[in-house]
Amino acid sequence: MTISPPSGSTHAPPSFRQGQLTDPRLSAALKTLELTVRRRLDGVLHGDHLGLIPGPGSEPGDARMYQPGDDVRQMDWSVTARTTHPHVRQMIADRELETWLVIDLSASVDFGTALCEKRDLVVAAAAAVTHLTSGGGNRIGAVVANGQQLIRIPARSGRVHEQAMLRKIATTPHAPDGVRGDLRGAIEALRRPQRKRGLAVVVSDFLGDIDWQRSLRAISGRHDLLGVEVLDPRDLELPDVGDVVLHDPESGRTREFSVTPTLRTDFARAAQHHRDQVEQALRSCGAPVMTLRTDRDWIADVVRFVSTRRHTFGAPTAGRVPRQ
Repeated sequence: MTISPPSGSTHAPPSFRQGQLTDPRLSAALKTLELTVRRRLDGVLHGDHLGLIPGPGSEPGDARMYQPGDDVRQMDWSVTARTTHPHVRQMIADRELETWLVIDLSASVDFGTALCEKRDLVVAAAAAVTHLTSGGGNRIGAVVANGQQLIRIPARSGRVHEQAMLRKIATTPHAPDGVRGDLRGAIEALRRPQRKRGLAVVVSDFLGDIDWQRSLRAISGRHDLLGVEVLDPRDLELPDVGDVVLHDPESGRTREFSVTPTLRTDFARAAQHHRDQVEQALRSCGAPVMTLRTDRDWIADVVRFVSTRRHTFGAPTAGRVPRQ
C-alpha cells in the first residue's frame, strides 16, 4: 500500500502505480520526475561522468599526492620514488560512456508504507542515473525484469531515447501472483552479447536469495558497478499491530501472524543479517551502494551519494548513504 505524504513533508517521487499508469497521467508523472531531477541535480556534477562513479578511465592523466581512501592500484611508483612522497596517477575518462541499467521490478517492489512505493524509487533512481550520465554522446540502455519477462532496451543516446526508456521502465506490468523475481537472470543478460566497457547500475531491493553474486562479479571484470538499494521501513522491522495477515506475492502464500515482541525482534535481526549479506556480496564485486528509502528524501540521498563519491576517488566501497 502507499500512504500519501503530509503537506510539507519529505519530497517523494511521483507514483507509477505498479506499471498501470497510462497517458496523460503517465506523461505528467514522468515530467514531474524529470523536473525534480534536473532542478535538484544540476550543478552537482561539474565535469565528466566520473562524478557519479569515480572509475579509473582509460587515459593516463596527472599524478597527485596520495590521500587516504585512494586506490593503491593507481599508485605512480616512479613519481613516488622521485619525490619520496606517495603519488597516485589520475586517469581521464573515456569520451563516451555506455551505461546499462539492470532494473528489478519483481513483485516485492510493488510495496510501500511511507511516502511512496519501492517501484516509484526504482523509476526515480533510473531517471537520476540517466540524467547524471547523459550528454556528450553517452549512451544508456536497460535490462528490465519482473520475473515473468525480460525486456532489453538497446543503449542509445539522446533525450528522445532516454524518455522512451524511462517510459518503458515505468509501464512494465506487475508480475502475476506467485512469480518470483529473477535478478540473476537480468544480470546475466548483460554478459551476452559482450558489451562495450562502461557502467552497470543494478537497481533492486535485493530481497530473496543472493544467487546473483557470481554473475555480478563477472560483470565487474568489464564494467564499473553501482548498486542502488530501494527499501521500505517494513523491510527492516514489523510494526506493533497484533494479529495480521501477510501475503507474499512472489510465492503466492498467505499466512496469519500474531506480531509479538519476540517475532519483531527475530524479524529485525533476520532482516539486518540479510542486508549485511547483500552489502558484503556487493562489496566483494567492487560495487558501491546507494540506498534509497520510501520514508526519506530520495533526491537528497542521491545528491549526498554523488557528492561523497566525488571526494573519495578510488575507494571501491565508499560513499554509501548511512543507514538510518
